[in-house]
Amino acid sequence: MTKILLLNGPNLNMLGKREPGIYGETTLKQLEERIAELAREYGAELEACQSNHEGVLIDKLYEANEAGVDGVIFNPGAFTHYSYSLRDCIAGISVPVIEVHISNIHAREPFRHVSVTAVVTAGQIVGLGLKGYELAFAALLEKGRN
Repeated sequence: MTKILLLNGPNLNMLGKREPGIYGETTLKQLEERIAELAREYGAELEACQSNHEGVLIDKLYEANEAGVDGVIFNPGAFTHYSYSLRDCIAGISVPVIEVHISNIHAREPFRHVSVTAVVTAGQIVGLGLKGYELAFAALLEKGRN
């Protein structure tokens, strides 16, 4: 059975409440339920985790690698732009990670244009809203079949 980790970073626990004009009105719980539904449809197993703490995210990535998880859908939030610790963690694991951003980070404030994590991921999806998570899920399933 394919195992996928859905990992969300800081402030994503506030989906649906924080800046709904940018991030939408869907809550994190609703997003996790939608991806879990997709997982069931495809006979995959999904674990979801959100943390506002960098070390917790790093620990989850290492745990996923050790547990033989097949792929990670990861929205690192603001850590995207400056967390070399997350970047080094992703570089040091063998599980493919797809970075997802709800908004188009390249069309926002200049500090958001740089992702220090993207260069060590299997791919990056930006600006497609929550659909980006579904596309990342599909990409990881496809990657697992190759």
